[in-house]
Amino acid sequence: MSDDKKGQVTDTGHVWDGNLRELANDPPRWWMISFYASLIWVAVYFILYPSIPTLHGYTKGILGWTQIKEYKKELQEIEEIRAPYENKLKGMTPAAVLADRELTSYTINAAKVLFGDRCAACHGAGGAGNPGFPVLADDDWLYGGTLDDIQESITNGRQGMMPSFGSQLSAQEIDTLTDFVLALSQGKGDSVPAGKALFDEAGCSGCHGPDGKGMHMMGSANLTDGIWRFVAKDQRESVKYTITHGVNDGSDPKTRQAIMPSFKDKLAPTDITKLTVYVHELGGGQ
Repeated sequence: MSDDKKGQVTDTGHVWDGNLRELANDPPRWWMISFYASLIWVAVYFILYPSIPTLHGYTKGILGWTQIKEYKKELQEIEEIRAPYENKLKGMTPAAVLADRELTSYTINAAKVLFGDRCAACHGAGGAGNPGFPVLADDDWLYGGTLDDIQESITNGRQGMMPSFGSQLSAQEIDTLTDFVLALSQGKGDSVPAGKALFDEAGCSGCHGPDGKGMHMMGSANLTDGIWRFVAKDQRESVKYTITHGVNDGSDPKTRQAIMPSFKDKLAPTDITKLTVYVHELGGGQ
């Protein structure tokens, strides 16, 4: 396209707006060289690499290259780097891993992928927790935060049970107990004396302890720290619902479900060790 004066360059005869002509001059030499070079490269590529579909597959290319081969090669290189650490980890306890700074660093980085694949769906990225599932990055533990406790939780799973009180207590008693539990979380348990008496009479102290601080061996929650297992915008209604319908109570169809699955048959012992160390080091391990 050009507006050069007619006669200086051969044109196609197409003219727009009176003086805008479509020229017929040859492309620049550098452009033609690049064009033919690209054609040669396409031919070379078709010879070297898989490229042309056929009735029974595709042309393989004289190099025999495939993405799968490339993947396996890179995977092998990674495995060779990881091998010394993986061999060392076999049979080690989480405590022994933590005693080795270099091995600890490797284990934590390796376990991030495991945690993302197996745990993050419930416990959130980095153990931050999701609605209805415990946070693993704080120091609040239902079953204890020692290495042995965490390993036991991952290996065999956890399934505590809180009975529903909807059929045992009146609506007024449930309200009183709800107010007491909320007061406990704010350090004001003494402000609801009727709730304290009901807490003992209904048997709540048998699991949560007379001071409401919970028991690791039973997986009962600490009611005094303001950390809620089931967080909600209306926390009072959430607490009331838990008291009314319980947790994992098969006799109440509205009960809350809170089950940590066992990974004993899903993960190798070394992977469980990795996850134990990773969870312990998220920030709240005891």
